[in-house]
Amino acid sequence: MEDLAFREPFAELRTLQGMRQTGESDQDLWQECVAGNADAFGALFDRHADAVFRYCLSRCGSWHDAEELASITFLEAWRQRDRLKLERDSVLPWLLGVATNANRNRARAAKRHAAFLARLPHSDSRHGEHEADHAEAIASRLDAERSVRDLLATTAGLSDGERDVVILCLLNGIGQDEAATTLGIRAGTVKSRLHRARVKLTAFRRPKERIEQTDTKIVETRLS
Repeated sequence: MEDLAFREPFAELRTLQGMRQTGESDQDLWQECVAGNADAFGALFDRHADAVFRYCLSRCGSWHDAEELASITFLEAWRQRDRLKLERDSVLPWLLGVATNANRNRARAAKRHAAFLARLPHSDSRHGEHEADHAEAIASRLDAERSVRDLLATTAGLSDGERDVVILCLLNGIGQDEAATTLGIRAGTVKSRLHRARVKLTAFRRPKERIEQTDTKIVETRLS
C-alpha cells in the first residue's frame, strides 16, 4: 500500500518549485503557516500525508473516499490555521481531529445523497465511481479496502467512543495522549475506553474460536 501513488489529489496543496525538505519542527513550520507561508504548509503535508491518509482509510474503508477525506483535511487545516495554537511538538493529532470531524460530516452528507438518489427514477449507483488507470493498482486498493473493512467489522459491537480509540491507537498506532488531543477528551478517558474495547473484542473472538474448533472436530470426525 505504501508504494502506490495516492498523493495526486493533493497536488494543489504543493508549490511546484522550491518545496523545502527541512528538519524544522512542526511548531516552527506551523508559525510560518499562520503567517501565510504555503511552502511551510507543503512541508507539513509531506511530513504527515501518509499518516493522515492511513487514518482516513481506516475510518471510511474506501480508498477513493480516503483520498477525498485526506484532501478535505488538509484544505480545512489551511483554512483553520489562524485558530490553532500548537501546544504539542506534532501537528498530527490536530490533523487527525480535523479528519475525524470531516469524516462525520462526509458520512452525514453521503446518507443524504444516497437518500436523494434512491428517490430518482432509474438512478445508477455506479455513476461517478472512481476508476484507477492500472489494473494492478485497482487490485491493490481493493485488497487494502477489504482488509480495512474486515478490521472495521470487528469493531461493530463497540460504542462510537470505543471505536474511535481503537481506530486511532490500535489500527493507526497513535499514542493515548495524542488520541486524547485528536478526540478532545482526557487521556484517562482514552485509556478506559481502550480497556473496555479490548475486553469486548476478546469476548467477541472467543465464540468464533469455539465455533471454528467445533467445525474442525466435525470435519475430522467425518474424515475418519
